[in-house]
Amino acid sequence: MCYSNSLTSKNVDLKKKYKKEVPPELAEEPMFHASGFQFPYWRVITQASHIQEMRWGLIPHWFKGDNPLDIASKTLNARSETAHEKASFKQSFGSKHCIIPSSGFFEYHTEGKKKTPYFIHPADAELFNMAGIYQEAVDVRTGEMIGTFSILTCEANEMMAEIHNIKKRMPVILKDEDVERWLNPDVRVAELLAPSSSKMLTAHPVDGKVIRSSEANTPKVQQPFKEQNFQQGSLF
Repeated sequence: MCYSNSLTSKNVDLKKKYKKEVPPELAEEPMFHASGFQFPYWRVITQASHIQEMRWGLIPHWFKGDNPLDIASKTLNARSETAHEKASFKQSFGSKHCIIPSSGFFEYHTEGKKKTPYFIHPADAELFNMAGIYQEAVDVRTGEMIGTFSILTCEANEMMAEIHNIKKRMPVILKDEDVERWLNPDVRVAELLAPSSSKMLTAHPVDGKVIRSSEANTPKVQQPFKEQNFQQGSLF
């Protein structure tokens, strides 16, 4: 599952890629490593004419609880195979599609008790177009209307099955030419929710100590890392 993501592009780059306007107040601080369980705000693409900012962790329209983060922690990802039938996702899946731009994401490879983090990023592009769904909701703590989103996941492709070798899942990653089709909820796009080609991805191990530190949002978190006792295995 995709619970750690990154976005380091400038707003001007997102404007050029997605042909969307940039609101003057839209933040653009780079996120080298962002945990979904911290519910960060993200720059998100919808059918709107401008780039929007939404919080990671979808809040269903029917949620009336005192703490929206209780449910947000369970809606960071949505399985593309079942989102259409789940109470938390089905309305959004039917009518509110979005793109979550990503500079790369993090997953763990497991060998026994050892977990090695990998940074997976585009092989020949600046950004991944992650398919997502969104929902507007009132934050009961502040009374503010906010946008919230989930990242859709699918079965892992060959490369991701080798890295994420326990759950064998990955984000749904769209080609540039499929972005507009996904954003239009009136177009049937089931075939887009399939694993992307491994050729679209490249990956390398990174330092788990940096990821687990209180200062993970640093360029160092994405840098290749090789342990001193590292032995070349089957990965790549």
